[in-house]
Amino acid sequence: MRPYILILYYSQTGGTANLAEHISRGVQAQGDFDVRLRCVPDVVTAIDETLPPVPEAGAAYCSKEDLAGCSGLALGTPTRFGNIAAPLKHFIDSTADLWMRGALEGRPASVFCSTASHHGGQESTLLSMLIPLLHHGMIYVGLPYSNAELNSTTTGGTPYGVTHVAGSSHTPQLSADEQSLAQAQGQRLAQIAAKLI
Repeated sequence: MRPYILILYYSQTGGTANLAEHISRGVQAQGDFDVRLRCVPDVVTAIDETLPPVPEAGAAYCSKEDLAGCSGLALGTPTRFGNIAAPLKHFIDSTADLWMRGALEGRPASVFCSTASHHGGQESTLLSMLIPLLHHGMIYVGLPYSNAELNSTTTGGTPYGVTHVAGSSHTPQLSADEQSLAQAQGQRLAQIAAKLI
């Protein structure tokens, strides 16, 4: 089995999922890794409700084995009050056993997110996502300003990671800059991972 980059995300309206797809293209363009796209289920608050074990559409649900076996990780979420969405946080909070055995130490990781507005907390969300990754001993891979779109974008994009601005209409389609930056982030993550394995 070829080594793989795990792209793990939660998406509600499609913007974060679209970023994940373009990050995947960047990983594939680099050429050394397979891509494993995975999502997390919604958090069910009603006691009598259960979700199906397999999502009805989109990426499969992530297992801790998917996470433990990756050569690199791209982690994505929509912004919730400048922070990680609860379903993704719930999954991350379940990984203490991986932390205890150092399963992710020394592996590269990047983050991405989507918001409804330019001032919706993109950077605080990306930074809050770094905290558990650093606790796991992962190596953070940002998005450098050598990507010219960071200087010209009027939509999403930060040096902390690629972002998407959905607007008040919650449009999941990415701008050309967002697509380019997402692909660049995937390629950079794969390049760093190739140097570390």
